[in-house]
Amino acid sequence: MFLVCGLGNPGPKYQKTRHNVGFMVVDQLAERYGREPFREKFQGLFAKAAFEREECGLLKPQTFMNLSGQSAQKALAFFKIEPAQLIVLHDELDLPFGTVRVKLGGGAAGHNGIKSITQCCGGPGFIRVRIGIGRPRSGSGEHYVLSDFSREECAELPDVVESASLAARDIVLRGVQAAMNAHNQQKPQTSKSDGAA
Repeated sequence: MFLVCGLGNPGPKYQKTRHNVGFMVVDQLAERYGREPFREKFQGLFAKAAFEREECGLLKPQTFMNLSGQSAQKALAFFKIEPAQLIVLHDELDLPFGTVRVKLGGGAAGHNGIKSITQCCGGPGFIRVRIGIGRPRSGSGEHYVLSDFSREECAELPDVVESASLAARDIVLRGVQAAMNAHNQQKPQTSKSDGAA
């Protein structure tokens, strides 16, 4: 069994921000593959899903980004899931907007949600689906990730969410290496956005 964990911040204030793209992907997976509605569990919102015959859990931590690992750890412990069966969907400043990349292990690259999961879930040996949001042309990254996608980005966002959803599904059904081969070669979405919120 896999646990698919999308990262974000709870509440309507953050719902459409760049930092919440992981939540957006998990919501789409739940709509397409979910077997039940989300319910409060593991300090998050949890639902069961199935990709074909492969059962998995879908989790949206409600602890705020910096404490995401607390929620993920509770779910891993409950289902006795190893970190290698944890798939984390998250925004990535170091990738251009529209890029989706699958990665196994590695550092946090300044992402506090990934840092928390690494600390709480036994190290960095989990799978990431990195969803590129690009970097701002000016201003702080912290403000940028907590701002809404631009109008131009919003037009392309459904395709980005779809790509990340397919990457998560392929990890479960085909394995990490096959998913990397399939998704890491794809070109990013072409955006007309200048990165401004």
